[in-house]
Amino acid sequence: MYYIKFKLILLITLIISSSSSLNSQEFSDEFESLLSNDKPSLLPEKMLITQRVLWGEKGLFRKTGISKLNIENREKELIVREKMLKAHQIIGYITFAGMIYQGILGGKMYYSGDYSVYRTHKTLGKIVTASYFTGAGLSLFTPPPLVSRERKGLNNIRLHKILANVHIPAMIVTNIYSDKQHDDNKYREIHKISAYTAVASYSFAMISIMLNF
Repeated sequence: MYYIKFKLILLITLIISSSSSLNSQEFSDEFESLLSNDKPSLLPEKMLITQRVLWGEKGLFRKTGISKLNIENREKELIVREKMLKAHQIIGYITFAGMIYQGILGGKMYYSGDYSVYRTHKTLGKIVTASYFTGAGLSLFTPPPLVSRERKGLNNIRLHKILANVHIPAMIVTNIYSDKQHDDNKYREIHKISAYTAVASYSFAMISIMLNF
């Protein structure tokens, strides 16, 4: 058990170091683009709906005057974006470690019949759920970049987004059936399958963000 925990900590440390260096380079490029152009484009053509609602040209923060659309504020927003995405990554890796450990405890209950770990499994599930949706929120509501960096074909960013469309609903279903699983074996199977789907797709999503293709 301790060896598994050590490997998880080592893997998370390596992933954070790798992805942080990539993000730092991306933000440096954006700052350089913002400062070098006489008339820079302040917003990308494409952005998430959640970003457009808050940070778009007619977004909530623009209309209320919290953050007017100008170069000075966009510079501040890019700094906020960098910090939010770094927090998103760190919380994501903590969530991943919690998912793995929760899966181990779940396996003990389902396959070994050891329900002495049920309370720990349930408490950990609440913590993982809170950290998961906190991390998701940081990504969904972060200020947009200067430009949309979407590339044609399948690449690591697009794969990351595709997998998000799998693990988000899987997490929701897992939580819906977390208590219902005790009422019927059918609900128990749904809870188990959705949980494993969430962990698997979330794991691949984290690995994909490290790769550059």
